Amino acid sequence: MGRNKSTIGRELKRNRFRDKLSADYIYEPLHAQFVSEQRKQKAWKAKHPLKNKDVYSYVMEHLREGWSPEVIAGRLKVVEYPDNPHWWVCHESIYSFIYNKENKDKFEKPLYEYLRRKQKRRRKSGGRKAHRVRIPDRVSIHLRPADVEERLEPGHWEGDSIVGKGHRSGLHTEYERVSSLTRFEKMVRITSEEMVKAALKIFSPLPVNLRKSTTLDNGSEHVSHTQLSSQTGIAVFFADPYSSYQRGGNENSNLWIRYYFP
Repeated sequence: MGRNKSTIGRELKRNRFRDKLSADYIYEPLHAQFVSEQRKQKAWKAKHPLKNKDVYSYVMEHLREGWSPEVIAGRLKVVEYPDNPHWWVCHESIYSFIYNKENKDKFEKPLYEYLRRKQKRRRKSGGRKAHRVRIPDRVSIHLRPADVEERLEPGHWEGDSIVGKGHRSGLHTEYERVSSLTRFEKMVRITSEEMVKAALKIFSPLPVNLRKSTTLDNGSEHVSHTQLSSQTGIAVFFADPYSSYQRGGNENSNLWIRYYFP
């Protein structure tokens, strides 16, 4: 077989069984494979769910403080223990631990309750169906001045809506790209009229030099954006469909807002 005799000897010894009638030791390939797989499964289950006790304690402490798995994993590897792989853990390992069904009754409440979105199940990427909302006089983000992208001056915002329970009420949020200032107002209904009212409350108190432009997503509540422009003088642009990364600051701030307004 081209293997060392000691290797074959260990295999025969570990995976043999004793015949009850003859009391002889027998090596049978199917039985040996079954025993080997059982041993491997047992070793896998014996692994600590979060690598080791130190990492487990750190993760649980900071989950309860509202940290996301991405922040916890990044903090351990980049900031606190950059030279010690003992502490490194992947954020996907933390998510797997959070959504493991075996942990359901082990804690005071489900671990997903500590996440910002509080989702009972993880959403699969690419699962949304495409749909189009016709927005009159829509101006693409690709026509936005270059200095907006470079964050050279304040007054350029990113906007979106956070939808509440039952898609009835919600919040309109605006994020300033240079200062990271975030403002939001309640919408009684998720409609274009309510969006304009909320945006006016956000932008009207600001001086003219702090309301130069805003970049919105393509939700149906933004179809009346021209009213916002005419009343505040702010230029409105729209991101590409399903391209939330083009409004990354606003998306991140919405996660934190949703943590306090589930």
